[in-house]
Amino acid sequence: MIKKEVSEIKKQFKPSDCTISRICTCYVNGEKEILSTSTDAFLSLPEEECFKYFEIFKKSLSGSIGKNLMNLDFPLAAEEDGGTQEFLLQLRNSDLKNEDLRTEFFRKIIDCYDYAGNYLIILTISSYDIPGKTTDGFTMDDASDEVYTYMLCSICPVELSKPGLGYNEEEKRFQNRFRDWIVKAPDTAILFPAFNDRSTDIHSCLYYVRDGKNMHEDFVQDMLGCPLPMAAEDQKMNFQSIITDTLGADCDYETVKTIHENLAEIIEESQDSEELLILDKNKVRNLFESSGVSDELMEHFDANFDSAIGKDAELVASNVTAKTFRVKTPNVVIKVDPEMAHLIETKEVDGERCLVVKIDGGVEVNGIVVNNR
Repeated sequence: MIKKEVSEIKKQFKPSDCTISRICTCYVNGEKEILSTSTDAFLSLPEEECFKYFEIFKKSLSGSIGKNLMNLDFPLAAEEDGGTQEFLLQLRNSDLKNEDLRTEFFRKIIDCYDYAGNYLIILTISSYDIPGKTTDGFTMDDASDEVYTYMLCSICPVELSKPGLGYNEEEKRFQNRFRDWIVKAPDTAILFPAFNDRSTDIHSCLYYVRDGKNMHEDFVQDMLGCPLPMAAEDQKMNFQSIITDTLGADCDYETVKTIHENLAEIIEESQDSEELLILDKNKVRNLFESSGVSDELMEHFDANFDSAIGKDAELVASNVTAKTFRVKTPNVVIKVDPEMAHLIETKEVDGERCLVVKIDGGVEVNGIVVNNR
């Protein structure tokens, strides 16, 4: 799924466009015991509750694709009889009305989801009558020829509210506040099937994780049977290791700066595209070569890439670039917008190797404008 397709689904999470027909919940404690379950027609809930659920659903599809949102493809084994995808299809096709399937689904999550505290599993089913679109992007509500029926499962931590003083209107005094169990923003979520090319794709799903450093790999493997891509932070670190291992003793400031400048330029050129900018081995090789890395140093590039990323693996460009170009010495740290990295150079001054920052505009010291003559 691309950003526009995710946004199209998120737009349904409001009263005027709601397509959710049924909502099922399962409340679990830290000992993996089910405390309560519920099944309701979604639009029968009080309006205030619906709005709270809409907030959770929107957050379940938030963040960046490739970092918080990952497109996962089911392997063939998962689509065979008894496989994870086949089970999810059965659950979806039951319209969540089959109690045995619901119970099995919740139990599967409880058995493989690693979380120390209480949490709430929220499972919904929706049927979206996909409107047609003209070639210039205009929506035609009366030109639909497909209904996209999908499930959204959100797993939300449940925590006690913080202690404090609260105002008791009846007694007209402040007193110790009653602590409630509060449903927090989702930690993980699953959208099945995927909405690829604005159409149902039962061979894929969209996986959300709030913390990109904790991908819940075991949960994804046991629950979905899908391989996970490398975490965004790991992609960044491994990309850095490819640079250092390839350049070796020739890893100087100017070459590293040029690599990051050229990468930023590639990303900038792709801004108008809806597709995620992916860097495979060939694209990274071209990036290095265009940045002045010599043929001699590039002899070890393939081995370095395979070791750090994987032979046929890929990187998401936005995951490996830095929002801030950061130069660090033992005593000084310089931060600059990547587009302005050219303002920092290395020069020899009075026999010493120095970092030189070109002054482009005014200069402030602790908020004080100073003369930069």
